[in-house]
Formats: sequence, structure tokens, C-alpha cells
Amino acid sequence: MKHTIYGDTTSDICLIQPVDGHDMEQIENEYEIIRSGCDGAVPLLVAVHTDDWDKDLSPWEVHGVFGKEGFGNGAPDTLSYITKELIPQVRCDYFNDAGDVKYIIGGYSLAGLFALWSAYQTDIFSGCVAASPSVWFLNWMEYAATHTIKAKAVYLSLGRKEPKAKNPLMRTVGDCIMKQDELLGDIPHVFEWNEGNHFSEPDIRTAKGFVWAIKRCCEP
Repeated sequence: MKHTIYGDTTSDICLIQPVDGHDMEQIENEYEIIRSGCDGAVPLLVAVHTDDWDKDLSPWEVHGVFGKEGFGNGAPDTLSYITKELIPQVRCDYFNDAGDVKYIIGGYSLAGLFALWSAYQTDIFSGCVAASPSVWFLNWMEYAATHTIKAKAVYLSLGRKEPKAKNPLMRTVGDCIMKQDELLGDIPHVFEWNEGNHFSEPDIRTAKGFVWAIKRCCEP
């Protein structure tokens, strides 16, 4: 996998976000919004380029959601790359191999689900940002109900029109996100509604989540 770095960090915060081509069209704007909301601290943003979005970010295989197209089970390999290769490299290159760097994983849509799933797998991430996450994903809610998230702070959001999607499975996203919010229990978290549908201002929505997570994770 390839990655692109944004920022010349003046803080101990590293943001990690899986992206596709559409995300990359808006990533610079997203990063500027993040910077402007961080009160002078400049976090590093690492955009991780996916080779196959539906495969690389899916925790398990699901078929028949969009006709013949299905989702793969590449999330374990992607997370392994992030934790075992990418983070050590970034820590060495940009943080002088410091051991106190705070890593926040986040993303939009399926990348938001991947961020949530990753936060259930490892405690390396101080924060998790799931903007309009695909929590409608088959069997996801059963998984979330039987596992404990390991991040110290979680941001959730959804567009108000998303529960009105034409696809029957995707229409469950409203009920699912509310249940996800409930399952987080005493873990510091927030859920935020945004105006519009799933395709409205993903860069702004993701940036808002990262800003919240940065401030929450930097609290003493």
C-alpha cells in the first residue's frame, strides 16, 4: 500500500485515514479544516491509499448488497500493514521514534467502519473517527454488541437523509448508528447529525471528527 503525508507536525498527534481517489480530491481541504480547528498544534495526517476499497476495508465477506458486487475480507491485512509497517515508519521519520505519539484512526463511509473495527482490535489508537460509517454492514451490530472497543475516545456522525436510502440494508443505518452509540457506554464519545445525504461534504464531516478527537485525546 502507498500513503501520502500531510503536514509538518508540531504536535504528538498522528491521524491515519484510509482513502480512495474521491477522498484524495478533497483531502487537502480536509487537512486545512483540521489545522484551523486545532488551536495552533499541527497534527500529521497520513492518507493510506486503498487498492480495492470494498475488499481492503471490509472485516469479513458480504455478498449481494449491490447486485453481484460484494465485499471482501481484507481489513485484517490492511490493519496489519498500518500497525506493523506504517506506524513504525511514520514514528521514525516524523516523530523521532518517540513512544508517546497519539494515533487517531478515522475515515468516511466504509473507511469509517474500518476505523471502528480497528479500534476493537487494538489499543494502539487513542481515538477513532467514524464519519457516516457503514454500520449497516451485515452482522456488524452483532459483532459490536459482543466486543469491547479499545480506543479512549470515539466520534460518530451520520447525515440526516442517510436512513432514507433506497437500498433496504442501507436504510437501517440510522437505527444501527444509534445502537452503536449506545454500545459505547462509558467510553468518551459523541454522536453528531449532519445535514444532507451520504455524499454531502465528506471532507468537512471527517475533519470535524478529527478535530473533536484531537481535542479529546489531548486533554490531560
